[in-house]
Amino acid sequence: MKSDDNPMHKAHAAPRCTATSKRTGEPCKAPAVKGWTVCRMHGARGGHTSGRSHPAWKHGMRAQEWIEMRKAINELVRMGPEH
Repeated sequence: MKSDDNPMHKAHAAPRCTATSKRTGEPCKAPAVKGWTVCRMHGARGGHTSGRSHPAWKHGMRAQEWIEMRKAINELVRMGPEH
């Protein structure tokens, strides 16, 4: 039987997860998710999107747009009325 005939050949040849165990220090050995360096148990495709859809969203004052706006305002204030 050739290796091309075995349907599990692709699964066995898949890149492996780069995560390591804190307890043993050994690598995970599970197949990594396509396009990621870790498996599904170690964070691939996990988490929420940023912004209003995130469960921890409160008010948006720490959002990137507001941070950039405050930096611009502070810069204008520092320049003073002479500019």
